[in-house]
Amino acid sequence: MTSTLAPGMNLPEPGTYADPQRNGLTAKDLLDGLVEHLFYSLGRRVQRADRHDLYMALSYAVRDRLMTRYLAGLEAIDAHPRRVVAYLSAEFLIGPQLGNNLLMLGIQQEAAEALKPFGINDIEEILHVEEEPGLGNGGLGRLAACFLESLATLEIPATGYGIRYEFGIFDQLIRDGRQVEITDKWLKGGWPWEIAQPEKACTVGFGGHTESYRDRNGAYRVRWIPAELAIGVPHDVPVLGYRVNTCNRLRLWRAEACESFDFQAFDSGNYEGAVEAKVNSETLSKVLYPSDGTSAGRQLRLKQQHFFVSCSLQDMIRSLDARGIPVQEFPEHWAIQLNDTHPSIAVAELMRLLLDDKHLEWDSAWAITTACLSYTNHTLLPEALEKWGLDLFGSLLPRHLELIFEINRRFLQQVRLKYPGNDAVLRRLSIIDEAGDKAVRMAHLATIGSHHVNGVAALHSALVKQDLFPEFAALWPEKFTNVTNGVTPRRWVALANPALHELFCESIGPDWTTRPGALQRLQDFQEDGSFLDRWGACKRIAKERLAGYVRRHLELAVDPDSLFDVQVKRIHEYKRQHLNALQVIAQYLRIKNGLADGMAPRTVIFGGKAAPGYAMAKLIIRFINGIADVVNADPDMDGRLRVIFLADYNVKLGERVYPAADLSEQISTAGLEASGTGNMKFMMNGALTIGTLDGANVEIREQVGDDNFFLFGRTTEEIGQLRGHYRPWEWLGNDPVLAEVFELIEQGHFSQGDTERFRPLTDQLRGVDPFFVLADFSDYLRAQDAINVTWADRSRWNRMAIMNAARSGFFSSDRAIREYAQRIWDVQPSPVAMTGGPGRT
Repeated sequence: MTSTLAPGMNLPEPGTYADPQRNGLTAKDLLDGLVEHLFYSLGRRVQRADRHDLYMALSYAVRDRLMTRYLAGLEAIDAHPRRVVAYLSAEFLIGPQLGNNLLMLGIQQEAAEALKPFGINDIEEILHVEEEPGLGNGGLGRLAACFLESLATLEIPATGYGIRYEFGIFDQLIRDGRQVEITDKWLKGGWPWEIAQPEKACTVGFGGHTESYRDRNGAYRVRWIPAELAIGVPHDVPVLGYRVNTCNRLRLWRAEACESFDFQAFDSGNYEGAVEAKVNSETLSKVLYPSDGTSAGRQLRLKQQHFFVSCSLQDMIRSLDARGIPVQEFPEHWAIQLNDTHPSIAVAELMRLLLDDKHLEWDSAWAITTACLSYTNHTLLPEALEKWGLDLFGSLLPRHLELIFEINRRFLQQVRLKYPGNDAVLRRLSIIDEAGDKAVRMAHLATIGSHHVNGVAALHSALVKQDLFPEFAALWPEKFTNVTNGVTPRRWVALANPALHELFCESIGPDWTTRPGALQRLQDFQEDGSFLDRWGACKRIAKERLAGYVRRHLELAVDPDSLFDVQVKRIHEYKRQHLNALQVIAQYLRIKNGLADGMAPRTVIFGGKAAPGYAMAKLIIRFINGIADVVNADPDMDGRLRVIFLADYNVKLGERVYPAADLSEQISTAGLEASGTGNMKFMMNGALTIGTLDGANVEIREQVGDDNFFLFGRTTEEIGQLRGHYRPWEWLGNDPVLAEVFELIEQGHFSQGDTERFRPLTDQLRGVDPFFVLADFSDYLRAQDAINVTWADRSRWNRMAIMNAARSGFFSSDRAIREYAQRIWDVQPSPVAMTGGPGRT
């Protein structure tokens, strides 16, 4: 679509671009930059520019404003070396960048004005064009993105390291109620936020063999002769802090072949063979989380992890070499955080680089490694603690396996001193799992090679020490700590909920965005009628926005006056979306049976993706959509109940959902959710929580008080007591409401008469119920009834919502980063002084 110039508007000619560093940036400055980039970067005349062109040109103009800050930060580190945080993560769910960077720079209004000459009167038309970067999937990647933003806002020098995936995990469609995965081609229109740095490429090896030799001093050495090489090309994404000069970077590695085209193969007619090496190497950065259901998929995952970790560590060492800093001082300049087990190969790879490339002795190399690495555990689920079979590991990384064997040998010597003669403890603590097919336990490697290990919520950290790694915690009690997760209030309130942001700024001052503790002052307004009215108006704006999205995409009308009851997160049995679905059926039956008195009108909203190979999670999605089809077509439900499944849930959609929610469903089985971060985003936007005592729910309840949290379900201890003698069929038989729900499902009521469609789900719940859904069902209904009563008193509900927002400051990622900086990384803020624009020093 071609944009229309507003009548009488004269656009500047190319060549009149203002200095990006100039203070007092105006709409005209941005307009000048936009026109320049349309002409010179995109090759477009302004009269022929469509919305995508305008998005790209405006993004380039905004990126220009970042670059002076970005380069000034790098120069400051060169001039005054300091410890920099390196955050290694397999995913960074950074979300759209244009709107966020406009917020960071404080030029949202100027950008909106700059677009008006093109006939764009609502900047959302341009912001909507941006594709969601396919660099992450769920909470792990979103946490990493929040942490990078907070690091920059707190003016702590940092680099995030990851993979530049050509394709995201997948785009989700819903067809006939089923999840359908299609390729996420997020880069197809170009991405203006990255800067390729091909001159800083690194080479990474795989396979091959090792050989020993004596160096010129007669010392024993080992060299690795890889069978395969790949090149990692860095692409840098500037990460600007909020209203500060600090602009850190996210460095993402793209894989290339060392020799991308074989002329001899081509000349002999082997056209596929001519590009075989290119295809094989570039597969490393093709897709986020390839399926691990095949040996090829497992091999690719391990190769991906080693690829980005090796590139990142080589990059850090190279930065020291370039400044003439000896590698022995590595820990004084880099604090490396391993975000879950994906980058834990860093322990072995850093040892390899120090021993084989830098020729340090073992004790010196190990001291450096353990002084700079720290590890965040994100899960208690055994299947999520990565293990790699020895055959696979040894075939891909033979030198690393040798090093892991030696690390393990030395470590187990320490264990024997503390637990003499206790072979059971040795087996539990060994990096090598000797049971069945032998495997490398990556969480063990990360724990042994790190100076700190942290969980991500108080309960989770306690369970890490108590249940997951009790012997490690006994061996090194000082190593284990907790840093409860946090989220950035800039994106999740200031950007996502502008009406509420404006109310906060007017009521408690604009500094609340960087001083989240200031939110507590909102408690002073709980009895202020005028404030309560404005609070309600802000929520109404957000709900109408989401309702408009539902109407456009699902052709379904939802009532903004109804209670928006929301559960959006990755689909997994332990997160218990099926528990929520069962209670929806119970509410449906109440209405059908004439027992709806006192029930709040509800719009129940689900969203989330299931892993492509996770059959039960995909069946749960189909189950939810089957319920939605029946409920939404039943006239008896009009004005009482609606069920929505939002397809392809991501950051862009989250920016609509979190502000609109009245109720946040955090209903995982107690003891299984590490922390959660969606619960924090809902809380910041004033949603009330219904939840179990799991993850950060425990701390949310502590912050807001028992009266402002809808608690249900068995505790971690009670779940533990049930294990081993839990008979879910007895719970089903003793609960007539639950029995009626099951009867309706198994009659095919939500599957067009197909009595077998959801049989795997009901059979599992009746026979095994591994996540105690039936055990918590009746108490869950009790809590839902309490919600109905509270919703009826809207003033009380709003006061509770204000209390939730007021006490959400603790869950800012700024607080979490300060704790990491002080307790784990030992780093300090380092404000950046601006030194000038292009061509100046």
